[in-house]
Amino acid sequence: MESRNFILGSLTPDEEKLIRPYLSRVSLPHKMIYYRSDEPILHVWFIERGCASVINILPDGGAVEVGTIGNEGLVGTPILLETDRMICRCEMQIPGDGWQMPAQMLTAALRQSETLRVKLLRFAQVHFNQVAQTAACNRLHSLEERCARWLLMSRDRAGDTFALTHEYLAVMLGVRRAGVTVTLNILQKAGLIRHTRGYITITDPAGLEEVSCDCYRIIRDDLKRLLPQ
Repeated sequence: MESRNFILGSLTPDEEKLIRPYLSRVSLPHKMIYYRSDEPILHVWFIERGCASVINILPDGGAVEVGTIGNEGLVGTPILLETDRMICRCEMQIPGDGWQMPAQMLTAALRQSETLRVKLLRFAQVHFNQVAQTAACNRLHSLEERCARWLLMSRDRAGDTFALTHEYLAVMLGVRRAGVTVTLNILQKAGLIRHTRGYITITDPAGLEEVSCDCYRIIRDDLKRLLPQ
């Protein structure tokens, strides 16, 4: 199956027979809610373009992104582990499109194909490692380093130019909007990015990686190791 999504693009003919009949093409607009905290996950989504955020919302209303999902995998990781909910919310951060599938049909497919199950569990491990690294990054690294890391991860999934507001990036990084604006201005003056109203363009990826903490490289290399195709 030809697809920009890594999982769908790597399906064998036998795996594809278990998946394709239940896929529906969907648009994935900005801020679309995939699932909310502690609510049943009824579908999974294979993103082809764009990027989703897994967001942890605390009792006091504070929110911070703990994970990012793009065309390397799927939204709905708990389904791979035979559960149906998690404590976080997931929403679309950069709009795009992809495929939707009923969760129960994916569960049935995983029970029929060991190769498909292993493939998707490897993605689950990639996502878990990313969440763990992001938690450490949010605690230990500067706003400028974290912002560079986030922009690079988004570029890997959405290309050099993508829709993004200062307000939304502030939520993703768990900081005030003013801090994000100052940081983006610093990166723009350094010639690493260009930001206009509602959009970001990465103009110097290599330079931005030098500003980023090592977390970006660690997450990227782990993805290549576990999902080498």
